[in-house]
Amino acid sequence: MLRFYYNAAPNPLKVALFLEESGLAYEGIAVDTKRGQQHEPAYLAINPNAKVPALVDGDVVVFDSNAILLYLAEKTGMFLPDESPVARGALLSWLMFIASGVGPFSGQAVHFRNFAPGDHPYARKRYTFEARRHWRIIEDRLGQGRYMMGDPYTILDMAIWGWAPRIPAMLGEDAMAEFPNIARLMAELDARPAAQRALTLKDRHAFKLEMDEDALRAMYPQIFAPDPA
Repeated sequence: MLRFYYNAAPNPLKVALFLEESGLAYEGIAVDTKRGQQHEPAYLAINPNAKVPALVDGDVVVFDSNAILLYLAEKTGMFLPDESPVARGALLSWLMFIASGVGPFSGQAVHFRNFAPGDHPYARKRYTFEARRHWRIIEDRLGQGRYMMGDPYTILDMAIWGWAPRIPAMLGEDAMAEFPNIARLMAELDARPAAQRALTLKDRHAFKLEMDEDALRAMYPQIFAPDPA
């Protein structure tokens, strides 16, 4: 059985959606990052980057959410486009764009808007600008078809589904109005039974909710690190 290490953040949700859509048997193992469980030696042996999600499939270990999506899609043959080189090129390009651009800039925008101590106007401006720019590219892509790859529902849509609900947290309360195509996709995916099951993942464990000093130290240790010389 697959072992899926998760919390309630956007990246684990992507994988949870695939697992629920595919019907693969899995054991969900909570990693409470506000309690610092991602830094425990047993978990670092699975993911030395101390992030969630991670997946263990027998002797195979995969970490990083988009890598897990691709691994599971190739393992099952599900939620992939056709096998043409053109489709494969598009799938990989968009998957890496989400992994290297959408996710990181969205996360930094959320961080500097909501969690970073002190006042960082340039950081807020930079990450807000870049997050919005990346999401506009996704918005334009979704204006060309029902899903990221046109007609087929693929892992790209799952990868978007994890982060898109955080758009108001990164760009402002009314920001989703800028992205009607993304909002349309979110509404469609949210209505899927698999998505509704995936969203219950956070309720399977009593995750710590308080962002107290211990949680900040576990999640953002750079806050407490000495300034570089």
